[in-house]
Amino acid sequence: MSVTLKQLVKILEDELQPGLFKDYCPNGLQVEGTSQVKRLVTGVTACQALIDKAVELKADAILVHHGYFWKGEDSAIVGMKKRRIETLLKHNISLISYHLPLDGHLELGNNAQLAKLLGWKTEGGMEPGKARSVGSWGRPQAPVSLEELGGQIEEKLGRKPLLISGGDHKIKTLAWCTGGAQRMIDLALDLNVDAYVSGEISESTVHFARENGIHYISAGHHATERYGAKALGEWLQAKYGIEHTFVDIDSPV
Repeated sequence: MSVTLKQLVKILEDELQPGLFKDYCPNGLQVEGTSQVKRLVTGVTACQALIDKAVELKADAILVHHGYFWKGEDSAIVGMKKRRIETLLKHNISLISYHLPLDGHLELGNNAQLAKLLGWKTEGGMEPGKARSVGSWGRPQAPVSLEELGGQIEEKLGRKPLLISGGDHKIKTLAWCTGGAQRMIDLALDLNVDAYVSGEISESTVHFARENGIHYISAGHHATERYGAKALGEWLQAKYGIEHTFVDIDSPV
């Protein structure tokens, strides 16, 4: 089966509701390719390796979490950006990207899928009053130590996390936001949870965790965000019959 590119973008807009988010990049269609979409490739970042794999798979469109045209970056289409876009245009492949809307989706989003993978029970969003928060909070299946939770994360994500202890307390409640959301640890503290999990870590995060008595786990930007785009592609395949392949281009960050 196939859908038109216009139909696909409308389906995604209706499901992800990008208008609810103030983002750092354009969400939706970023590079226009063929008007019909039969084969879809999903991935985390629209790097050259992912594009080359999409060409090999004869994809009509690529759907990612990290696309192009970020605020503050040079807008000139030269060098690496030129090569990437040139490949997309040469092979008539569309690039579709959803950043915060993919973090915040209540079922298919990165945070929802991470919780599902690790067996965490979601209680709510980290941003009170928002219909779709980019972070979540909840509970592990049972109270665990920081080291035990770190071991569970390593087993599921295949990457050893960095553990910053905020004391000797067990983890009965936790908050999480995938990717580079280490600065949201202050919101986790406001929620009075025992631990906060994100992808990356800043030098200041270490001292914040130690001095405020909250555990922090840096589980990897890429490692925590492999699941939203994949789940979204699988949903499109099941509901609309689009052929879908998730391609994981490894990144140690």
